[in-house]
Amino acid sequence: MTFDRHLVLDQLGGWRGMVDASLPTIAFIVANGIGDLTVGIWAAVVAAVLVFLLRLVRRESIQQAISGLFAVAVAVVIAARTGEARDFFVLGIIRNAAIGVVLLGSLLVRRPLVGVVAEWLAPSHLGAMSGHRLPSLRGRPRSGGAPVQPDAPEAAVEGAEPGRPQDPEPDVHWRDDPRMVRAYGWLTVLWGGVFLLRAAVQGVFYSLDEVGWLGTSSVVLGLPVTAVQLVITLWVVARLHRHRAEEPAVTGSDEERPAA
Repeated sequence: MTFDRHLVLDQLGGWRGMVDASLPTIAFIVANGIGDLTVGIWAAVVAAVLVFLLRLVRRESIQQAISGLFAVAVAVVIAARTGEARDFFVLGIIRNAAIGVVLLGSLLVRRPLVGVVAEWLAPSHLGAMSGHRLPSLRGRPRSGGAPVQPDAPEAAVEGAEPGRPQDPEPDVHWRDDPRMVRAYGWLTVLWGGVFLLRAAVQGVFYSLDEVGWLGTSSVVLGLPVTAVQLVITLWVVARLHRHRAEEPAVTGSDEERPAA
């Protein structure tokens, strides 16, 4: 199994998907400031629809666009019913608070969600990210060796995909490795803390009815902060993969050494 950073980005809609997700909010802020709530609502709706159509034309993943359309539709309905521009951001505030609580709550049962997601995308015992470098992950391993790969058995295991042997089970589950749990725990604190920070900052501006600052904080604490979080997360996960890959590699070399 080979890790590819594009797999992670695709799950998030890609970098362009994250940028596109910010456009309806930006359109609402600008239009509401120039005109009124009605103009802002229509600007947000038009921006969301255009993003959806552009991704269709470019034949890109529309998962992010569909979720964006749904979120904008709910936000628009709430704002239109209450007549308050600030209510356009209510859904986002509630969502950020809920995600933050769930992430931090996962630590109480020693199941850090960042670890659950990371291990599902690229199991650390396979060492797929052990040669990871931040500038590029595709076909450019660290100097000194290729990414650690498990030896493929000659015959495929029954029930596995044709032409692809089944991945080996880990000797030690990542949740039984204190270093893994600790690292994934801190990453979960990072992500959960940022979600709660967004909710807290926007909650203050909501209570003060500062629509402009609400939108600005939504954009500033959105894509730029998420990009930094992703870079940190990929760097830490790469180190964890090297940590998990080192012990099997050393053990295997000792076993293969001929007796004197």
